[in-house]
Formats: sequence, structure tokens, C-alpha cells
Amino acid sequence: MDRQQNIKNDVSQALAEDIGSGDVSAALINADSVLDTRLLIREDAVLCGTEWFNEVFHQLDPAIQINWLASDGDWLTADTVICEISGLARALLSAERSAINFLQTLSGTATITRHYADLIKHTKCRILDTRKTIPLLRRAQKYAVSCGGGLNHRIGLFDAYLIKENHLAACGSIAEAAKRARQSKPDLLLEVEVESVDQLQSTIDAGVDRAMLDNFTIEEIRQAVALNNNRIQLEASGNITEQSLVEIAGTGVNFISIGALTKHLRAIDYSLRFLS
Repeated sequence: MDRQQNIKNDVSQALAEDIGSGDVSAALINADSVLDTRLLIREDAVLCGTEWFNEVFHQLDPAIQINWLASDGDWLTADTVICEISGLARALLSAERSAINFLQTLSGTATITRHYADLIKHTKCRILDTRKTIPLLRRAQKYAVSCGGGLNHRIGLFDAYLIKENHLAACGSIAEAAKRARQSKPDLLLEVEVESVDQLQSTIDAGVDRAMLDNFTIEEIRQAVALNNNRIQLEASGNITEQSLVEIAGTGVNFISIGALTKHLRAIDYSLRFLS
């Protein structure tokens, strides 16, 4: 499914949930009434979700006119007018909440990602997201992570291997799990979660693409980086905090994955002001 179809599906589900059999309040307004509106952002943040915002309005009325004064990925300051909208009042009022819900959520993800990415921009390490996303909004949130300066980990269980403890137990060993993965789908990223420096050596020997260092201490991460000597990619994961992030990035790992980007986000405050 392509990006635009994903957006259409996200929006149609949101509108079905919110409007249901019809917006009874908006029905009280004359059918030919027209409104002009402005969208303001109420705090400093990264803008994200404009396509979802547009799609909400256009699914209700394709004739609605939307003029953006900013783009996804832009850093915006509080109380800036970022969008002008005009069209039939019924559709505008019915769309308002769902449109802003997408915008505030995706901007929240993009903003916290930008914060973390900026903290380690002096290093070569990059921020990764995880699968800990809002149900049915994974692709949208991963897009928001990229707008914030992060990178996407796998989209789901189908587009990369992440072999964890239970997979290893079922396969018998790291070497056997890696062998089966290469034979099955050799073009996919092959990553193994490791829980000790000793296990990392077996992972390197198995010829995988990346090792996830699960809940390693700072000292263990340093040992892992030294042992690896740039042979495979290293990803630090588990209990990453703002306080530990910079120190971990400075060890030489390639990536740090942070579930909080998509599951602990705080929505950004937007306000739609009606002018007429």
C-alpha cells in the first residue's frame, strides 16, 4: 500500500469514528454558510502531519481551500499562523477535531525526535524508532520520526529480521537462526538482540548485519564497541533516557532505538480560529 493510500485510510477511519452517522451540531448551520479560518501553533514545535490534516478536510469537502505557510519538518515558534482555510462551514466544523488530532499527534512525535536528535548531533550515532506505536498509526508516526531527524527501524515483522531470545531458543543457536534467515530471505536486514558481550561475539561470528545491545550498561556498551571493531552495526536499546542518551551516543554505537518517541509523546497545542 502506497503512502497516499495509507493517509486516506487513516483519515477515513478517524472520520468514521468521530462523525459516525452525521455531525448533528454542524447540521444546525445553514448549508451555504462559508467560514474563513486560521490555524495557529501555541508552542514551539516541529510541524508534522499536514497531508493528514488536508485529507480530513478534503474527504468531507474537496472544494475546501487550504493554504499552508509552513511545511512538515519546519521548526515553528509559539503563536505563529501556519495555515489558512476557507470553505463551507459545516465541513470545516466537522473536520476540525480529527484534523488537529492528526497534526498534534504527529507533531508531538516529530518534536521529541528532533529534541533527541539534536542532543547527539555532534556524534555519528542516529536515533531509531521502534514498533511501540499507536495502533493503526505506525506508518504515520514513523513518517513523523523522519520529519524530526530520526531514522526508521523496521515497519513491522515482515521487512527485517530481529531475532530475540525466544527465537534463539527455538532455533537452537545464533548461528543456526542466522543461517535460516539468510537462506529464507537473504535481502532483509538481519539483526540479533544480544544480552551480553560474550553473546555479541557469537553474533559477529554468525555474520549478521546488526546487533541490538539490550539493556547494556555504559561500560558494557564500551566493551561491545571495542570487541566489534566496526565489523557490524551496533544498536543500543532499552531504558534509554535523556540523561544517558549523550553518553551512549559517545561510545561509538551506530544507533540508539527509543520507544518513547512514539509511545510517550505529548501532543502539540494547535488552535483553529474562525474569522467569519
